[in-house]
Amino acid sequence: MDLSIVIVNWNTQDLLRDCLRSVHAGLGNLKAEVLVVDNASTDGSCDMVISEFREVKLMKSKSNLGFAGGNNLALRLARGRYVLLLNTDTLVHGSVLQDAVTWLDENPLCGVMGPKVLNTDGTVQPSCSAFPSLGFLAMQTLGLTRFRRFDAYRMTGWDRSSERQVDVISGAAMFVRSAAMAQVGLLDEAFFFYGEETDWCRRFASAGWQIVFTPIPAITHFGNGSASKLNHKRDVLMTEGTTRLHLKHGGPFAGVMCYLILTSHNISRAAFWSLSRLLNRPGAAARARHFCKVSVNFHKAWPGGATRKAKHS
Repeated sequence: MDLSIVIVNWNTQDLLRDCLRSVHAGLGNLKAEVLVVDNASTDGSCDMVISEFREVKLMKSKSNLGFAGGNNLALRLARGRYVLLLNTDTLVHGSVLQDAVTWLDENPLCGVMGPKVLNTDGTVQPSCSAFPSLGFLAMQTLGLTRFRRFDAYRMTGWDRSSERQVDVISGAAMFVRSAAMAQVGLLDEAFFFYGEETDWCRRFASAGWQIVFTPIPAITHFGNGSASKLNHKRDVLMTEGTTRLHLKHGGPFAGVMCYLILTSHNISRAAFWSLSRLLNRPGAAARARHFCKVSVNFHKAWPGGATRKAKHS
């Protein structure tokens, strides 16, 4: 089998339907399977898949396992030479699936590949990045990443029209070589919401596999399909994932420094937008409330039992 397409769903029924329709239209002559893992949705997603997409292999989880846990359910059963991790809030266009398989066949040293990903307006989305080092986090806190020359993390100065080895491919649309995955292992389920694909890419690179972006067009990614339901919790979970990354790959000092930098980032934003609110700056009130909520709940962002409990509440 050429390709296993793995999609994890959590209460995004309509997005999932559109995604599956685009996948079906884009398979062409590929020998492929589509595996959907439902993370305990309550919006009728499972019934929709059963009634409208009988060829899809549906796996129902009794609880929300997160991105890593959900994907791993399907990855253990995937039979393709390659696997595509695909978000529900995406649309597959043209022959991107077929072209990606051909490219991977021609580049046997690549373990993880990312195609061109577009925003809804057709502009190119920064779907690959550098590893989120302490230096990059510090520049973000100082506001320097608003300038392209300082935003090496998101690589915003690169138009994604050329092929390049990178540190991280976004899990929204990530092709993985199954032989490489057999060597490296599955996603680390200690990561619940953010950081899992970054950790995975770091492990592939450490094992000697290339991580490559190639401008094969295209997949549209709407963004924030499930995450939009999390509001301020999203930033707390992202902080936990980033801190966990630094603890795992840099040790205790790197983990503590990451946590302190991100604490400073959120407190400074809360203070700035609270002041802007007093000056009646448009949109300041909503942003002030957001960053204040993040700051109040920031103790939950340190990796451990408190955060894990909060994730399932």
